[in-house]
Amino acid sequence: MKSKRPRSHDRILGLLNTQPQALSAQEIFIELRQRNQSLGLATIYRALDALKLAGLLQVRTQANGEALYSSAHQDRHHLTCLQCGDSIALDRCPIHDLEQQLQHTHQFKIYYHTLEFFGLCDQCAIAEPNLKPKIDPNPLHPS
Repeated sequence: MKSKRPRSHDRILGLLNTQPQALSAQEIFIELRQRNQSLGLATIYRALDALKLAGLLQVRTQANGEALYSSAHQDRHHLTCLQCGDSIALDRCPIHDLEQQLQHTHQFKIYYHTLEFFGLCDQCAIAEPNLKPKIDPNPLHPS
């Protein structure tokens, strides 16, 4: 007998499948409330964790530490500015072939992958050529 997903999971997946961009947990909370499908924020976080572990959604962590959630079926990759936080979506994924190879070679079921490049957008780079990013691009390795 197959277990049925909780209604909270279905509401969140239904919302994310209709969104053109990834949403934070807070944005999911607001969107569901506006649709008269309110869920508590703690319920949303628990559901997001369960959906992530089930491979049904993917998480992208922005440079400021905020997590953004989207359907695992939406393959999105980004260039993210470390100064202003703007994020530019890439039109195509350059690593799909590698994903297929890894699944086969290592007998590993890959649900999704993320690819993100960090640097400075043109506006931030032009504004101050010697600009040091506000956000540490590698917080695990202090200078």
